[in-house]
Amino acid sequence: MALVFERIQTGGIAVLSYMIGDDSNGVAAVVDPTWDVDKYVEIARQKNLTITHIFETHIHADLVSGARELCARMGSAKIFLSQEGGAQYGFEHEKVQDGDRFEIGKTLITVRHTPGHTPEHVAFLLAERTRPDTPWGVLTGDSLFVSSAGRPDLLGEDESQKLAEQQFHTLRDFYMALPDGVLIYPAHGAGSPCGADIGDRLESSIGYERQHNAFLQFEDVPSFTEYALSTAPPVPRYYPLMKQVNARGPEILGNLPRVPGLPPKAFQQAMQDGAAVVVDTRSMLGFGGGHIEGALNIGGSPMLSIWAGWLLDPEKPILLVLDSDTKLEDVVKLFLRTGYTKFAGYLVGGMSAWDNAGFRLDKVGQITVHEVQEAGDALQVIDVRAPDEWKGGHVPGAHHMFLPELREKAAELDRSRPTAVYCDSGYRASIGTSILQQEGFTKVHNIPGSWQAWTKAGFPIEGAEK
Repeated sequence: MALVFERIQTGGIAVLSYMIGDDSNGVAAVVDPTWDVDKYVEIARQKNLTITHIFETHIHADLVSGARELCARMGSAKIFLSQEGGAQYGFEHEKVQDGDRFEIGKTLITVRHTPGHTPEHVAFLLAERTRPDTPWGVLTGDSLFVSSAGRPDLLGEDESQKLAEQQFHTLRDFYMALPDGVLIYPAHGAGSPCGADIGDRLESSIGYERQHNAFLQFEDVPSFTEYALSTAPPVPRYYPLMKQVNARGPEILGNLPRVPGLPPKAFQQAMQDGAAVVVDTRSMLGFGGGHIEGALNIGGSPMLSIWAGWLLDPEKPILLVLDSDTKLEDVVKLFLRTGYTKFAGYLVGGMSAWDNAGFRLDKVGQITVHEVQEAGDALQVIDVRAPDEWKGGHVPGAHHMFLPELREKAAELDRSRPTAVYCDSGYRASIGTSILQQEGFTKVHNIPGSWQAWTKAGFPIEGAEK
């Protein structure tokens, strides 16, 4: 009989949840679950475990917490939440604070208050029950990442200085006081906006981070604060809403929301009613070849969760266009992860049915990096990548407009000029082209391969910071 330790990775939002169990007595704890809780239930069944404890490291800003959903699904579980830092919640839970200990079979879980990313943030030290003061691991939540640390600026400018100071002391006084051999298990991997430049590896050790993590190299609060605030990526627009939802308590859905199937004529009528937004979840090439006029293209990859959060109003119902009707449940789950539960319907039969019904189509031209290079100044080139990506180098003469700001800044562009949009690979660029079409641009093109293709072709680069 042995310890069960499972890391559950959720793509797109780059969340890392954990299950800690003991197959000798059949109990388990889950830490930081996402809304789509079937994966935790399935692992528990495979391992012959019952989930009895659901822990959260903090009030999340980047996803809908799955704690209430998982608790309702299991029946036998309780939710354990930090009472540190004045945290308040609008739903039933068990209170935990610094120093509390829990036994999951032979594993001892010790709560440690680690403020900085948020005031209530806690980490969980993991040790053998017979060696309580010799931890072998720590679930760091959003306080310490691989090669990074949790941003301290999510509660607004007034709180940032105070949280940055708390984060400095959390990192130096708690984490750096742990032995080098202690393994760290963060709540996010690379790609999450909850920290700057999070490393590609999913775990690390205190010793490795002590040597190589830039956030652990500062000796004073002012220099740490300046670095932490200056390196933080842009705050996604949906973060404040997620904080409110998770503190109040997400709605327990039980099942996926109802999404009615609409044949083309009914779908067109739903569009004309004006209450819903059309989101085409097909690939950029499929969208470019032909799409419904006015549709927003957010491809149905795991990244959809983040970009829906950035760009959509959660109160406005969504009309879906899918690659295949069989993809409906998978796509809806991606929306749910960042709080989108209102759906006006999906186009039955997809774009083939729309084509066959004889309705109008719009399209986006696809232009290669070679054609962009040859076109030179005749083409208006837009870079929709994040600011740190732009600083690393860009296509000569390109205009930088971070994707979430593109709609507001579109007025600065010349609508009469042929326009091409690029990102890193083309996914975000296709979103950008659909936004520009909505804003009245008629000569807009996507650049498949985008920055990756440009650099691999060996074309000139402008503005790279050394």
